[in-house]
Amino acid sequence: MDVTRWLQPTRCLDADHPQIRAFADAATGEVTDAVARAVRLYYAVRDGLRYDPYSVDLTQDGLTASTVLARGRGYCVAKAGVLAAVARAAGIPARLGFADVRNHLATPRLLALMGTDVFYYHGFTELHIEGKWVKATPAFNIELCQRFGVLALEFDGRHDSIFHPFDAANRRHMEYINDRGTRADLPFEEIRDALARYYPHLNAARIEGDFHAEAAAERTSS
Repeated sequence: MDVTRWLQPTRCLDADHPQIRAFADAATGEVTDAVARAVRLYYAVRDGLRYDPYSVDLTQDGLTASTVLARGRGYCVAKAGVLAAVARAAGIPARLGFADVRNHLATPRLLALMGTDVFYYHGFTELHIEGKWVKATPAFNIELCQRFGVLALEFDGRHDSIFHPFDAANRRHMEYINDRGTRADLPFEEIRDALARYYPHLNAARIEGDFHAEAAAERTSS
């Protein structure tokens, strides 16, 4: 398989950006093994950038990996883009995957704003390691998972890491309901148009909030 295209910088996955390269170098250090490098990158993105569904910027610039990295936070699609970009910078072929999921990590406020428990175009990353594609989802940083009482997604570089099927109390928590395929670059117009269609009640105004604080408050009150 020719994986050359999955190593190239793109408009949104700007793997040649100095900050992306510096992040990749810092995360991988002197490690040369591809599996170990991928694992290091995964955890650097998962826990180095906060998951924040209130920081969604559905513009090309707003979803560009270097912009998200500089912001230090982002929602699932944005963080998946960062992982794909830093992986390419580290010489690991990467692409983006999308799916619709139900029962995502969410607070009552976020669900009320969305009007549904289905999250359309949930984003994850696929890395080409040891001759095969492996799925990785770096969205939910460990601090957030602890606040929700959900087991953090681990990644070993060899097995898919794509969802939280159960919470820490072994209750059904999350389900993938529709696979939307993979992309070489982040399709910001497709995602923007889909979210406008599926969440028509949300206006274009920025929604402010501290998602981590909401998660902590919800668990305390439950």
